[in-house]
Amino acid sequence: MRFLNKLERKFGRFAIPGLMKYIIACYVIGYVIMYTMPNVLSYLTLEPYMIFHYGQVWRLISWVLIPPTQSNIIFVIIMLVLYYQLGTVLEQTWGTFRFNVYIFGGVIFTILGAMVLFLIYGVNTPISIGSSFSTYYINMTIFLAFAVCYPDMRVMLYFIIPIKMKWMAAVYGALIAYSFVVSSWSGRVAIIASVLNFLIFFATTRHMASSPRDYRRRKNFKKQVHQPRTGTSGAIHKCAICGRTELDDPNLQFRYCSKCRGNFEYCQDHLFIHKHVE
Repeated sequence: MRFLNKLERKFGRFAIPGLMKYIIACYVIGYVIMYTMPNVLSYLTLEPYMIFHYGQVWRLISWVLIPPTQSNIIFVIIMLVLYYQLGTVLEQTWGTFRFNVYIFGGVIFTILGAMVLFLIYGVNTPISIGSSFSTYYINMTIFLAFAVCYPDMRVMLYFIIPIKMKWMAAVYGALIAYSFVVSSWSGRVAIIASVLNFLIFFATTRHMASSPRDYRRRKNFKKQVHQPRTGTSGAIHKCAICGRTELDDPNLQFRYCSKCRGNFEYCQDHLFIHKHVE
């Protein structure tokens, strides 16, 4: 978490707001190519052999245009709308930078997985593995991430059956496990890459706020950073327990408590030991 905080302070300004709309735009382009020029897709796949032996470096990026396979246009539209909504809510929950880290982390892990498999098969072996590497499992982990943040949220399955996200996540998890068993090694590596990104992200951000209320709290916090408080001699932060500010000790860290009702800010010494305000 501290590592991500440092990265955000240093590189947060480069984060792409509204990343899901660009992802959906890539899917739309991919579906247009799939339905109108299906032969072109073979030039977009993530094929390390073609990259290193023929210099087709665009494949390092172009594979993200390959959307999850769907033959029914209605299901395509439903899928695009669903993942746009899930991704947008996750960005609002985590913040733009962390959502960018999660998505690009999945992309980078997938590329690394393809390269490792390329080395295992042998750099001079002209084997095709690109068909196994797409954004399908990255989409799966977006759904799993949403379910972790909002396990009790209900969705309407097929617009009829109400079901909680945690049960849908269990089904998705079972599908991923089944795919792992029946897939080739290239498919298994793609699954491992996406799931590994999911596990690492949540292992390193387990204390991260995960509700719209926490998102609004963080947003208010950022606004208040530039607004000196009255009665604290120009200090920006003040602990609700001990009354210390950053003027007393510049090394103090201050955070809002996600369990307290109201905007109560605490220093690092009292954040986890104070009595929550109901």
